Amino acid sequence: MSLHASPSGPLPSSVPATVTVFASPESWIESDALRQCQQVAALDGMIHVAGMPDLHPGKGAPIGAAMSSTVLYPFLVGSDIGCGIAVFPIKLKRAVPEKLAARFPDLDQPLDPERDADDPAWAVVAGEIPAGHLDGLGTVGRGNHFVELARVGTVFEPDHAARLGLATGDLVLVVHSGSRGLGERILRAHTEVHGAGPAADVAAYLTSHDEAVRWGSLNRRLLAARVAHALGAEPTEPVVDECHNLVEIRDGRYLHRKGAAPGDGRNVLVAATRGTPSYLVAAHAGPDANHSVAHGAGRKMSRADALRRGRAKHTVEELRRTPVGSVVVCGERQLLFEEAPSAYKRIEQVVADLVEHDLATPVATTVPLVTYKTFEVGAGPRSDRRRGRRRA
Repeated sequence: MSLHASPSGPLPSSVPATVTVFASPESWIESDALRQCQQVAALDGMIHVAGMPDLHPGKGAPIGAAMSSTVLYPFLVGSDIGCGIAVFPIKLKRAVPEKLAARFPDLDQPLDPERDADDPAWAVVAGEIPAGHLDGLGTVGRGNHFVELARVGTVFEPDHAARLGLATGDLVLVVHSGSRGLGERILRAHTEVHGAGPAADVAAYLTSHDEAVRWGSLNRRLLAARVAHALGAEPTEPVVDECHNLVEIRDGRYLHRKGAAPGDGRNVLVAATRGTPSYLVAAHAGPDANHSVAHGAGRKMSRADALRRGRAKHTVEELRRTPVGSVVVCGERQLLFEEAPSAYKRIEQVVADLVEHDLATPVATTVPLVTYKTFEVGAGPRSDRRRGRRRA
């Protein structure tokens, strides 16, 4: 992605920014999220704020929003620049969730160019590692990030799915991860000097930003390759790979997306929870939605609330199996509760809102089989060879 054009100067202060939330009355949107949209709309140079149906409060700015302005605000993109979701076809002879879960590699252990020089996953890397950033390379991260083996379920648009090479029953790897510390480093360098203010050196920020976006995409490929090899399959090219934390220059304006996927003729995987199907959609959002669509179900509970309510309602064992029969690999108990399906909005309502507002058309669902969050000791094959090298 090349970001080099410069928008014109700020709009006159007499022209107020507009706010539109693409959610139906049946959708629950927190008042704090709406308040954050209004706060963003009051920023200098802001033109339009588009809230997606998965809108929810974030740290200083709403998540699930696309915001256009004549001024570039790094904090509206956030710290995980380049975070996105990619979908990779995968061919396996049999897909038994319990057996495959035990074969997932340790995706908390980063790849090292020297120590892991013989790892076949490196074959997906072409050229230099963006920004030379090796920290966390090949790892999934925490929070709502995941790697998931899923099966294509209902196909709503067979012709469109066929163009992507997908059909009912096919297996895919869904990878949701970002720039693993690189984006955080970029944002911190800005906020330490300018706080929540605009970028003082736009070109310098965009150069660093673009590297983080490329790094995130590369990392998703590495994650998919690591899992594919561990499951005895060959890595494939992604049929979907869309970033939802980024800024681009469009129509002479800065278009910031924070938890919103590009929606102008793109294929987007709108991620649900580990216990419900996700939706692959054909996005066709226009300028009213800032050319964006939802990126997921969106939280309806804070992590603290999800932890408190989840512990009162579920056991750890219950959360390791889902209503769709899939298996969850997660060695961190707190994260199991924080990311429980009940902590998120109904994906069906989010997608229905996208359809109602003519922002996207459902193509197919993906049904989870195995969802990896963090490594679980005893649940997967750490490389003995790698352990031996570490001891040496």
